Amino acid sequence: PHILVMTATPIPRTLAMTLYGDLDVSIIDELPPGRKEVKTIHFTEARRAQVIAFMHKEIRKGRQIYVVYPLIEESEKLDLQNLQEGYEQLREYFPQEQFQISVVHGRMKPSEKDFEMQRFASGKTQIMVATTVIEVGVNVPNASVMVIENTERFGLSQLHQLRGRVGRGAEQSFCLLMTSYK
Repeated sequence: PHILVMTATPIPRTLAMTLYGDLDVSIIDELPPGRKEVKTIHFTEARRAQVIAFMHKEIRKGRQIYVVYPLIEESEKLDLQNLQEGYEQLREYFPQEQFQISVVHGRMKPSEKDFEMQRFASGKTQIMVATTVIEVGVNVPNASVMVIENTERFGLSQLHQLRGRVGRGAEQSFCLLMTSYK
């Protein structure tokens, strides 16, 4: 071959190159040794208390959690969960005296993002509240839960990438998809 294209995710560009280009496809369809398949579960707002209780249980086991929001702040046009309100809500469920929360989003300076990411990666924080900036290049094997708020606002490739942030260690991992009642 003259070119080798590798991807962990069926991103649109790779799919297009495969469909319309003259490429052969090789698929690795097994997990690395010692890893378990990520369990993906859908929840609506009515079951938020169950999700929070599950998060507490996982943190007590020593695990870490990502919580991803589609927006940084409230939008006049879109009625969606946002990172700022979500962070405040999580603070009520996970008080600062007992829990540490990192925040990462696209408006932060790279040095601030790196600092928060490092705190999470080293285990100093139990929860990472973020936008999709964590979609690529984040490897924290101890993070076993991904909560994605307003899941219906993300594309399939984004959801696949986000879900790929968990399941990197030997423990069972979960991806919790939170949607509105609609």
